[in-house]
Amino acid sequence: MAVKFFVFALMICGAAALFEPIAESHRSAAIELFVPNEDGSYGSVEETYQALRSFHVLGIEPTGSAEICLLSFESLRSSSGPAKDIFYALKIMEILKCSSEEPHLIKGILSKLQSNLKDANSLLDYYYAIGGLVSIKNEKWISESSTNLEDASNIFHSIKTLSQSDGTWRYTSSEGESSPHAAGLALEALAGVLSLTESNIERSMIGVVKNDIVKLFDSLEDYDDGSLYFAEKPVDAISGNGGSLSATCSVVRGVTAFAAVIPEKLNIPEDKVVGIAKFFLSISVPGSSTEMYHQLDSLGNLEKNSVTIPLVPSLSATTLSLTSGDRLKVRVSTVLGSTTPRMVVNLIHAIKSNSKDAPIIHNQKLDFNPESLDYTLDFLTRRVDVGKYDLTFEVFPEDADSDMYSAGGQIQALVAVTGIIKISNTEIAVLDSDTGSAETIKKLDLSKEETVSLSANHLQKLQLSFRMTSPAGGSFKPHQVFLRLRHESNVQHIFLLKPSGKKFESVLDFLGLVEKFDYLSGGYTLELAVGDSAMENSFLKFLGTLELDLPEAPENTARPRPAVPDLASRFAPKPEITHIFRVPEKLPPAQLSYTFLALTSLPFLGFLIGLWCLGANLKNFPSTGLPMVSALLFHLGILAVLVLYVLFWIKLNLFTTLKYLGFLGIFLVMVGHHILSHLAYMSSKVKTN
Repeated sequence: MAVKFFVFALMICGAAALFEPIAESHRSAAIELFVPNEDGSYGSVEETYQALRSFHVLGIEPTGSAEICLLSFESLRSSSGPAKDIFYALKIMEILKCSSEEPHLIKGILSKLQSNLKDANSLLDYYYAIGGLVSIKNEKWISESSTNLEDASNIFHSIKTLSQSDGTWRYTSSEGESSPHAAGLALEALAGVLSLTESNIERSMIGVVKNDIVKLFDSLEDYDDGSLYFAEKPVDAISGNGGSLSATCSVVRGVTAFAAVIPEKLNIPEDKVVGIAKFFLSISVPGSSTEMYHQLDSLGNLEKNSVTIPLVPSLSATTLSLTSGDRLKVRVSTVLGSTTPRMVVNLIHAIKSNSKDAPIIHNQKLDFNPESLDYTLDFLTRRVDVGKYDLTFEVFPEDADSDMYSAGGQIQALVAVTGIIKISNTEIAVLDSDTGSAETIKKLDLSKEETVSLSANHLQKLQLSFRMTSPAGGSFKPHQVFLRLRHESNVQHIFLLKPSGKKFESVLDFLGLVEKFDYLSGGYTLELAVGDSAMENSFLKFLGTLELDLPEAPENTARPRPAVPDLASRFAPKPEITHIFRVPEKLPPAQLSYTFLALTSLPFLGFLIGLWCLGANLKNFPSTGLPMVSALLFHLGILAVLVLYVLFWIKLNLFTTLKYLGFLGIFLVMVGHHILSHLAYMSSKVKTN
């Protein structure tokens, strides 16, 4: 029915502060986004690393690992390969645990990286060289002492000179603009320096870097949902590293790497770390492989960092049914969906949305279910009625040894409570227009299949009233209440019912609705539609029939509006159209067609033979200077005209051909005039001599 769209249940979503951890949908999306080529790679060396890193975070075993290892060795063998490719090739081998059977190759790469490090004059030079050395050390392809840096303090200082007072870094000393993305690369490079040296770097230098990190996190920007991110800088876009997602990913990777190699804990507020985690989780499932890598790489680093491990509380269901007696369930996990140590989950307070009433719940601890790993509360038994409720939680570790876990403060959530709404005191009456007294009153029980049969004229009114009660006994006012009158000719009229006190009531004055009803007398069906997101028993109910007697339409009155078309028949499949095509005509044999083509070519051959017999030659063709250029362009123009004729025969239309021909004609006139003038001049010169 056309009115069915009025009766629906709205889906209630959780508040913006709640996010979902990485789920199976990410694994499916990663397999679709990262598709291997025929050689086993996923594109360039960098793109292959991004795919493997994403699979590693998700716990997906990549296909063709042996082939990728061979391709990585090929990248290392290329002596002219850029430092960036060497860096990512070593990263790939580190992920796949490729065994190195060519120690001389690794020694050659080690020597090249050390040479690059000595000649480094930009942040990226330091980053790729140090990162490659760290990969070689981690995999123990050669002795650890070979990878140690002899002048680690000087290298550390050289990288530090690129930092700025606000915690950002520059890519080069000559480039004035700095960015958070460069800061992430610098921190990762400094962490590599610390891991590649046996001597201790001055504690004061490490303390300065720690202060830079604190200043860097002061520049975080936020969204309304509480997520935090580092903004893109123009220098990042120019260098190909643009985007807040890439910048924030770089900082997370750098900070976690630096925090892992220093003895002290970084002084970064827990809410900022959790806010960054929310930023990456708010992306949900990315639509591109690059975004997928940045999201998963960052969340993988946040999952195992030494600063703060973000917690992700989520509601198992954001809609609770009073009829089913659902319990409030909270699941607490890490950003990758892993289980956490046992937590304490407190419901600080629950308040009905858009209400000034006092909270219905204060400081209630949720029970832990060891089987489902959920924290539950019998929420619906706490004087809860249908509607929406704002919930405020706090989550913290039960064991003091797990203090690295944090939810970043209080968590806001929104739940909807639904139930069966009772409809009572339903009355439908026909009233006298003058006195307002009821001439006919019918009572209905809408829970049963009861109907009424009424009659009225244009001097009377139709009154419908009923009361709706929530499960807790309070007055309930649904979002949508409509009364529809449908004429026997399928013309329908819909009226909105508004609340009046504790009940809904509608009075239709037929005298004022004569024109709206198009003076159509006869039988009308009465239907009531009631719908609300909190109602589990929304309905569209047939109430009965009404025999309505209206006056005749005056002369020159517009004809009644056409009936509302049946949408089902309008959009139903149309009858299949069967086309009858003309039978193809018979074609001559192919040999005959080829013979005809040969015969039509004979005149052209005769033309060429005639030119030879007449002694045609190219002696007057200019051989130097501008006349020669003009002659060549003239003949090329003639050839272009012939090609244009062929294209006209094959694919072009007349107007397009004429447009191109116009341009070619102007060109031919110009170069042709010049070459003909030259020939005339040469001819007159010969005659004079």
